[in-house]
Amino acid sequence: MNNSKPSTQEKAEQQKQDSLEKVRKEQEEAEKQRPRTVADIKLKKELKYDRYTLDDTYKYKDTVRQFQWEKIKEKLAQIENLQHGNNFYAIVSNYKNKNGEAPTVPNYKRNAYKRVSDTLGTERYQSAPLYEVGNDKHPVIYGRDGSLVKLLSSDTLKMVKVQGLTNFEGEWEIPRRYLILIGDTVTFKHVVVVDVKNQNICTLDHVEDTWYVRSMNAATTGRHAPPYAMETPVGIFVVQERKAKMFYYKDGTTSIEGFAPWASRFTNGAYIHGIPVNNPKGQIIETSPTLGTIPRSHMCVRTASSHSKFIYDWVKPHSSLVIVID
Repeated sequence: MNNSKPSTQEKAEQQKQDSLEKVRKEQEEAEKQRPRTVADIKLKKELKYDRYTLDDTYKYKDTVRQFQWEKIKEKLAQIENLQHGNNFYAIVSNYKNKNGEAPTVPNYKRNAYKRVSDTLGTERYQSAPLYEVGNDKHPVIYGRDGSLVKLLSSDTLKMVKVQGLTNFEGEWEIPRRYLILIGDTVTFKHVVVVDVKNQNICTLDHVEDTWYVRSMNAATTGRHAPPYAMETPVGIFVVQERKAKMFYYKDGTTSIEGFAPWASRFTNGAYIHGIPVNNPKGQIIETSPTLGTIPRSHMCVRTASSHSKFIYDWVKPHSSLVIVID
């Protein structure tokens, strides 16, 4: 049996190795926490839905349209950065004012739809009131339904302190009833990107250090046509619910006119869905020549019905994001 003790040289060598290992771990942790930039974002195409696929650039009438990959990378870097650290997330939620109509903000204005909006243009309808920290008398601005926030206080309080992560910045207080808590274990790895300028849509998921493009298709977004049709809002939103059939009313009535298949809602009444069927009992329509042309919907994002089914099956409510760019 060898009972010899380590020599002074062996001890020194072990200390050196331990020191190097400590430095390596510190460098790895620093790299994890380093803010991501466009240059850090890796994209790779491995389509899971390969019907009606568009090229990176393609002709539309006498113009050329494209997938704005650099702008998409900027948004993906933002998503990676907001997930650094231990965050307790929540979603701003007030679909159809189900949690109560938000109080009026000072200096409000009425938009083209004759609805109250804050100074930033966010409508009161379906939004939540945001108050200055420590002052709950009057809200300052509105937080759009589907926005992601980080909790900065206990969620048992009547007024919860939050930090805006998407669609608005800064620290605010918000009445607890306007929040859906989604916790500190959620990771946002499934993303749908809608481009209202180029009328296209793509899906991506994050695996290890790479964002994989899973589909690249035509879309039709919302148009500005008061009093019923509105533009699809630009921003980053959390998918909140899915409906195999999203029934809709005829404008100005409470009569069901038809349905849209495989609908995934991300803000207010905006869904990603298939081709609308103007018959509540009609059959699903696969595609339309109007896809990828000009904005035509009421706020929703239309795509081929089989593509909307792919998205419907693929996204996970409360942990998937919809990015709308222009």
